[in-house]
Amino acid sequence: MLAQNHTIADTILADEAATRAQAALLAGCVRQGDVIALDGTLGMGKTAFARALINALPGPEEEVPSPTFTLVQTYDRDGLEVWHFDLYRLEHPEDAFELGIEDAFFDAVSLIEWPEKLGTLLPDGHLRVTLSEAGNEKQRRLVLSGNDQWQNRLGDIFRKASVDE
Repeated sequence: MLAQNHTIADTILADEAATRAQAALLAGCVRQGDVIALDGTLGMGKTAFARALINALPGPEEEVPSPTFTLVQTYDRDGLEVWHFDLYRLEHPEDAFELGIEDAFFDAVSLIEWPEKLGTLLPDGHLRVTLSEAGNEKQRRLVLSGNDQWQNRLGDIFRKASVDE
């Protein structure tokens, strides 16, 4: 039986600063082995969210380019390894093995743009971060969804954040 996914947060982000704030909240909760699927159409802010999350982790601020052409970039954030994947150009799910994605699933935090390209290789226990249009061109709707473990880990943090906004 598959675990049920829950909506953990569903909020409107006014601008990129609000996106950075939500990414920083999530950064405070991530740990080795987490798989975070960044979902949304082109231009919705997946890379901006990943950049903000990576730079919110302990360590010096660094440039976080989109891995569109390299397919993967890795970062060491004070002993926590982060792998940032952009699978847009992936032709077959199995091609991700050549990128070392299996190692990332166990040894690092995996941020995956275009996660649908993995098909059934995307682990069941991932957190889905969905960014979509909302209101005007600067606003985005952010939806976080995940299984019971993610609900337990993030629920109170993101409920409090939505009350504080």
